Amino acid sequence: MNHFLRSLGPAVARPPLAEAVRAGVGALVALTLVGLLVLGPTVDLALGLYLIAPFGASSVLLFAVPNSPLAQPWSVIVGNTVAALVGVAVCLVVPDPTARIALAVGGSILVMLLCRAAHPPAGAVAMTAAMNPEAVQHLGFWFALAPVALGSAALVALAIPYARLTGRHYPFRQFDDPNSHGTADPEPAERLGLTEAELSDLLDRYRQSFNLGVEDLARLIAAAELQAAGHRTGALTAGEIMSRNLVTVPPEAPLLTVADLFRQHRFTSLPVVTDGGRYLGVIFQIHLITRVRAAAFQTHSGFAGAFRALLRAGPNPPVTAEGIMDTNLPCAQADTPIAALLPMMADGNVDAVPVLADARIVGIVTRSDLIAALARISLRAA
Repeated sequence: MNHFLRSLGPAVARPPLAEAVRAGVGALVALTLVGLLVLGPTVDLALGLYLIAPFGASSVLLFAVPNSPLAQPWSVIVGNTVAALVGVAVCLVVPDPTARIALAVGGSILVMLLCRAAHPPAGAVAMTAAMNPEAVQHLGFWFALAPVALGSAALVALAIPYARLTGRHYPFRQFDDPNSHGTADPEPAERLGLTEAELSDLLDRYRQSFNLGVEDLARLIAAAELQAAGHRTGALTAGEIMSRNLVTVPPEAPLLTVADLFRQHRFTSLPVVTDGGRYLGVIFQIHLITRVRAAAFQTHSGFAGAFRALLRAGPNPPVTAEGIMDTNLPCAQADTPIAALLPMMADGNVDAVPVLADARIVGIVTRSDLIAALARISLRAA
């Protein structure tokens, strides 16, 4: 009985509050703009320009689960439109309400699947047409164009920039898209040795093609492999592999000091700490290079000239370590297992993880530290 009761509970993980807010605000903004600027807030039987209830369901997919295949532009626009066409056609020829609604929804599902445009809210689009014979008699197949196709396209058009602005990717990336460096190699975490066709076959075999895209499956498999690799590292922790004798800079350190430390120690990262040792952030070499490149662009002086100007005179006020440090890095504690560090550093976006104790930095785990530790583990296992 307990097992049965548990099966009635939530089947998805609790999302972070920020993600829930992101989805809700996105739907709020999109439906407001579509309603006021594109379709209009009132019913216009002459033009058919009005919001319909299924757009709310489409918004859930577009803004809450934008990675779902059911939320992609083709599914949203084509799925809603063909469902509207079927709903109108059935409404015009079938007088009985019960039969009309059943045929409209069932027929829309058939046509959507044949068009490879499955979109659950489209079933409600067909039902909306079947339940409003007066409006359909007046609008005819114009209903499929406006509000359905026009409103669906407007929601998709708003979802694309909103996703980018809030750190998501929509439409979802294709398996052969360029990686974050702009080259054709797959992301490091997605180099599985499996082709796109093999991944697609896995999705079809387990009937998950409506729930996952090929790239999402690749990412999940890679994450599972990393997690399994972490288990094989045993009880090794960040404190055992971290660099302890740290070279740090204060937040007010000028760029000349930062550049000298990079050159002297051949580090790729420098922690920024206060006089009391409180951790503030990390400067990577790329931050210094990016700042110089921006100055070269602004002054038209070339990279070398901008670098000399920044180091000698600098802008007013001068750029300091605090101005170029990264404060959004994931952090660890000394007892954090390296199994938790592997996913952080596998995708190439994190080169070092600070190790903190009571907001003070006690060490740092670089990618070199992690590779050396994994090499030692492999030798012991051989």
